[in-house]
Amino acid sequence: MFYWLSNFSDGGDIFNLFQYITFRSGGAFFTALIFGFIFGQPLINLLRRRQRYGQPIRTDGPESHVVTKAGTPTMGGVLILGALIVSTLLWARLDNPYVWILLFVTVSFGLIGFADDYAKVTSNSHAGLSGRTRLLIGFAIAAIAAGAASWAHPEALTNRMAFPVFKDVLLNLGFLFIPFAMIVIVGAANAVNLTDGLDGLAVMPVMIAAATLGIIAYTVGRVDFTDYLDVHYVPGTGEILIFCAGLIGGGLGFLWYNAPPAAVFMGDTGSLALGGALGAIAVAIKHELVLGIVGGLFVVEALSVIIQVLYFKRTGKRVFLMAPIHHHFEKRGWAEPQIVIRFWIISLILALIGLATLKLR
Repeated sequence: MFYWLSNFSDGGDIFNLFQYITFRSGGAFFTALIFGFIFGQPLINLLRRRQRYGQPIRTDGPESHVVTKAGTPTMGGVLILGALIVSTLLWARLDNPYVWILLFVTVSFGLIGFADDYAKVTSNSHAGLSGRTRLLIGFAIAAIAAGAASWAHPEALTNRMAFPVFKDVLLNLGFLFIPFAMIVIVGAANAVNLTDGLDGLAVMPVMIAAATLGIIAYTVGRVDFTDYLDVHYVPGTGEILIFCAGLIGGGLGFLWYNAPPAAVFMGDTGSLALGGALGAIAVAIKHELVLGIVGGLFVVEALSVIIQVLYFKRTGKRVFLMAPIHHHFEKRGWAEPQIVIRFWIISLILALIGLATLKLR
C-alpha cells in the first residue's frame, strides 16, 4: 500500500524511499514486530478466557509436559499471521502476483490449523481434524498456488525445476510440476507442524529459513545479481523479501511470549501456515530443493516420524524412544532449553549452507 507514495517522488525526496524493496522490508519488519508487542498480551488474555483447559497435552508424551505445559493456551499463531498479513499489505506491492500467492497459502493453511486447534480445545482432546481431511484440503490449496506460480513464472522457467550448484540446469517436469510443487508446500507445512513441540523450537528455525529464502528471493529478482551469480532470474520475486521480513518481525513478537516457559503456543494455526508459506516461497523462487537444505531440521523431524511409524508397523519395535526426534532427546534426559538452542544452531548452520548454494556454481 505504501508503495504508491513513490508516485509523488521527484527522485530526491523522502517519497523516493518507498521505491526500494530494502526500505519497505525494514518497514514491514518493524510493523510486524510492533504489532506483536501491542496485541500479544491482549490476545493471550483472550485465549485464556476462551480456552478453559488450554492446549490438550498428550498423555503418551514426555511426563514433564503434563505438569509444565498444562493449561497453556494455543492458537497463538493468530498473532504471527495478523502481524504478517498487516505488514505485507502495508509495505508490499499489491500488483505483484507472488505476494498474493503467499498470502493465499498462508491464510488458507492458517485456517486449516485454526479449525484443527478449535476442534482440540473444544473437545479437550489432541485428536483434532483427521489427518486425511487436513491433507486433502492442503493439497487442494497447494494445487491452486502451484498453478498460479507456474502462470507467474517467465516462460523459460515455467514447469521447470532448478538444481542448486549446477548452473543452467533445468529439468522440465511438464504436467508433473504441479504435483511436485504441491508436495513441497504440503510437506513443508506438515514438517513445521511436527517440529512445533517445545517452547520456541519451531518459530526460530522458521524465521531463519524465512530470512534465508528472503535473501535468495531478493537476489533472483534482480537481473544484475543473477548475471553475476549465474542463477536463474525470476522477475518480481524481490517483493517476497517484504513478506519474509514481516514473518520474521511477527515471529519475534510471538517468541517474546513463547520463550520458555511459554505463555502461549502457536498451535497448528501458526505451524501449518508458516510451513506452507516456506514451501510456497521455495516454489515461487525456483529453489524447491534448496528448501530441503535450509529447512533440513524440519525434514529430519518429519523423517523421524515416518521412520518410527514404518519400522514399528514392520517389526513392532521403535527406532527412537519417541518421535518426533526432539522428544527422543527429551527421553534421553536433555533439558528442553538445551534441545531448543541446539536445534536453533543446527538450523542456522543449514541456512548458511543453503545460502552458499547461490555462489557455489
